[in-house]
Amino acid sequence: MISVVIPTLDSEREIVPTLAALVSGAAAGIVRDVVLADGGSSDETEAVADAAGCIFIKGEKDLGLRLREGARAAARGEWLLFLDPGGILEEGWIREVRKFLDTVGRVGHADRRAATFRLAFEGFGLTPRLAEATARARLTLTGRPRAEQGLLISKLLYQKLGGHQKGENAHKRLIAKLGRMRIVKLRSRVLLADPEE
Repeated sequence: MISVVIPTLDSEREIVPTLAALVSGAAAGIVRDVVLADGGSSDETEAVADAAGCIFIKGEKDLGLRLREGARAAARGEWLLFLDPGGILEEGWIREVRKFLDTVGRVGHADRRAATFRLAFEGFGLTPRLAEATARARLTLTGRPRAEQGLLISKLLYQKLGGHQKGENAHKRLIAKLGRMRIVKLRSRVLLADPEE
């Protein structure tokens, strides 16, 4: 069903909880493979990928080109899930994703719809809650999620839109191409580190 693509660069510490949250998806048969598209890490990112059974691609420094290479290497899933290192999918994500995939498959919208997760931040106090409220308001007003919220998109639609283009703002440009009406907001959340850190 899904190939997960994660761009990495010296992400050894951040990638471990991200991969751990995907284990239940692999056990449920929804995650078929995980590709780490690396930009030249000098830490142990490759060793973590190897230990976790991920596909590791030594790619370009350029984020857009790495994401494109990662999508190309993701061979086992019909859908691509782009996640940032450090993003942790919270419990319930498998059910939500399966429901979304079943629905778009039934109505024939795999080439017309993508999905994103709600954004949550670890930590206590006002700063994480304000960051979450800002992300919700942005999504409501513009219909455009932040790149860190993850993007679930069929390979068909990804190719139709031309995939990620060169540049550090590749995520944003792809989301802009999708437009407000094509992105379904899932109820499950992706958890990020405290914005103060």
